[in-house]
Amino acid sequence: MDSSKINFEKQNGLVPAIVQDATTRQVLMLGYMNKEAVERTLKSGKVTFYSRSRQEIWVKGETSGNTLNLIDIYPDCDNDTLLVMATPEGPTCHTGNYNCFATKKTSIMEFLPQLQSVIEQRKNEMPAGSYTTSLFEKGIDKIAQKVGEEAVETVIEAKNTNDKLLLNESADLIFHLMVLLSKRNLSIEKVEEILITRHK
Repeated sequence: MDSSKINFEKQNGLVPAIVQDATTRQVLMLGYMNKEAVERTLKSGKVTFYSRSRQEIWVKGETSGNTLNLIDIYPDCDNDTLLVMATPEGPTCHTGNYNCFATKKTSIMEFLPQLQSVIEQRKNEMPAGSYTTSLFEKGIDKIAQKVGEEAVETVIEAKNTNDKLLLNESADLIFHLMVLLSKRNLSIEKVEEILITRHK
């Protein structure tokens, strides 16, 4: 992106920057950027803002470690607002919430993409002691086997009368399926796209 095309003069050298999770498409936060912040973001790959209260440049997550890894920046039609596509490393909000707008209970439509992001992070970083890491270390055959086991257990519980057990096995099945998809460099969103196409 060419920062020279952005209209910084309209709002006294600043433009609003809406940050969106590139994987889940959820809006994470709103910040402000000046020209230097935009250029630093493009150069470093870490989303950087201008603090209006402190009147200084700051890198999101520089202290907490919860950085935003830049994917791309898109100016709006007037070139005075930016859409920043990024991949978050941990929660974006200082409160520990996934985003700065978490004012109600997370819905299933929000949580599954969040879970997908965590699974992708585990695959990339492979932290020791993580169950998800252990699955990736075992490889595609073992992960597929685990999906099969969870599917069988879900069918068994479907024939019984304990709803709680059925729901728990269903959750296990979905989680392991998401790990399998990730191992194949796919995602639950790709499955959702097919379902949407079929519905149409």
